[in-house]
Amino acid sequence: MWSYPPTVRQIAVTAGVFVVGASLFGAGAYLSYVNVAPQQARAKERSEAMRNYLRKRLGD
Repeated sequence: MWSYPPTVRQIAVTAGVFVVGASLFGAGAYLSYVNVAPQQARAKERSEAMRNYLRKRLGD
């Protein structure tokens, strides 16, 4: 597959880059999970405000 085997340094750099990428992915997933409830609350408030506006506007 390779013309030459990778050196120890190349393997270490590859492993380091993989670990950094996995940690960034994990941090992003964690922050996304933490912010789900506030985002859902804002979306619910927006929909309620729009519903109330339309009720007032259309005379329901």
